[in-house]
Amino acid sequence: MNISRWLYQTALARPDAPAIRSGTDLHATYADFARRSAAMGRYLADTLNVGKGDRVALFVPNCPEYLEVLHAVLWVGAIIVPINPKLHPREAAWIVGNSGAKVAITQTGAVYPDAGDLDGGCSELGIRDSGLTKAAQDAPPMTAPVDMAADDVAWLFYTSGTTGRPKGVMATHRNLVAMSLAYAIDVDTVSPRDNSLYAAPMSHGAGLYHFPILRAGGCHVVPQSGGFDPAEIAGLARDLGDLVFFAAPTMVKRLVAHAAETGYDGTGIKTIIYGGGPMYLADIDEALDRFGARFVQIYGQGESPMTITVLPRDLVADTTHEDASARRASVGYAQACVQVRVVDEAMHDLPPGEVGEIVVAGDPVMKGYWRNDAATAETIVDGWLRTGDMGSMDADGFVTLTDRSKDVIISGGTNIYPREVEETLLAHDAVFEVSVIGMPSEDWGEEVVAFVVLRDGAGCDTAELDTWCKGRMASFKKPKTYHFVQDLPKNSYGKVLKTSLREHAAQRSEDERRA
Repeated sequence: MNISRWLYQTALARPDAPAIRSGTDLHATYADFARRSAAMGRYLADTLNVGKGDRVALFVPNCPEYLEVLHAVLWVGAIIVPINPKLHPREAAWIVGNSGAKVAITQTGAVYPDAGDLDGGCSELGIRDSGLTKAAQDAPPMTAPVDMAADDVAWLFYTSGTTGRPKGVMATHRNLVAMSLAYAIDVDTVSPRDNSLYAAPMSHGAGLYHFPILRAGGCHVVPQSGGFDPAEIAGLARDLGDLVFFAAPTMVKRLVAHAAETGYDGTGIKTIIYGGGPMYLADIDEALDRFGARFVQIYGQGESPMTITVLPRDLVADTTHEDASARRASVGYAQACVQVRVVDEAMHDLPPGEVGEIVVAGDPVMKGYWRNDAATAETIVDGWLRTGDMGSMDADGFVTLTDRSKDVIISGGTNIYPREVEETLLAHDAVFEVSVIGMPSEDWGEEVVAFVVLRDGAGCDTAELDTWCKGRMASFKKPKTYHFVQDLPKNSYGKVLKTSLREHAAQRSEDERRA
């Protein structure tokens, strides 16, 4: 089935319900939303010959029209290629070319003014300044989306490509339906009263989460800033109520800091779903103290979007269970639609508590990588997705992440997991953020290096942090070097760019060697 039938049905059942807002301003009812998407889909089909299986790239920041255009593409059976709007246009052009997109929809319609910027045969349209806008304005009564097979690709998502060119993850209509059903079962109750806020990029997981909200007839709210502004979010929560949104841990941290400064207590927020990186125990404890039981944790990947594990709000907030802290530091247990294992290099199950690679199987797992059979074969083994993430599972099924396999530090033949060191440093009152990496060492193979951001007005030095770590962990795990920085480099989704930190540390070492 075509997942856009969910929009079609909601528009028939709840035509006058508010569907999309720009801030508090109503942009579209569900009747408007569906009619515009159907009309824009017809425009793409009739004018640019877009049809089943064709790819349409969407290289646009968060805006009210984003979802309308996304469903216009799905409506005619084409494949949406969402592109991180913070990428350089040349990086985005590579994705457009690799996907073989027939159309690239951009913010202005003039991101690629030169004939050679996009592959021949690919047309560029502005999301507002094009025939799309006129089609939406002149929309006739809507017709139903075209029928699709469950295993037809709907969403072609390109991974971040931190170790090379990004790979295109093929997510099918079945994958998206499974993800949406798991949301309703495991993550949050879904209601027509929900106001789903998009403060994180709609090109990523936050955008995927619009599907279950759409099915329930909830409203989609795009901040007028187009991004994450804690004061704006607090205002929208008060004005609209029942605010639901996905946030990376760094966003949660910023929102909590704003609340501490202003006295905001989370009024109007129904649920904050966090994931996309480690949420340290000290940070979630502070968030719970400020906002109460409003938090749900999920763990997923583009290859199994938003659907590997979940830690429901009652377990995030629980303080009574004998393992409450350990559970809160975990990423929860397998979501309803998947099976999760922790395995060794030979894909054999490991006993509880032992660290290995996390693998997952189930309906949300991708069809494969776009035009990359070799990478697909390496990543999906006998139906199991090899995540590349390292972690352990306890006897009750709770999974605790350590790090990406490539981030594990091997010093003197012993594995050191950066997250353990980061958790220790974050427990110090002066430390606001920290990221730990491994750097080459002639004596030990690798050594631990910490990048530390101090809280405003806090004073702390290497000796103090060294003493702190010595009192809390084995000496071989503590950082050999501390770099005190103003902030940590992050991508648009709030993930720390450890590759940039390694480059920075290497340059510092080279400068010191030459001095």
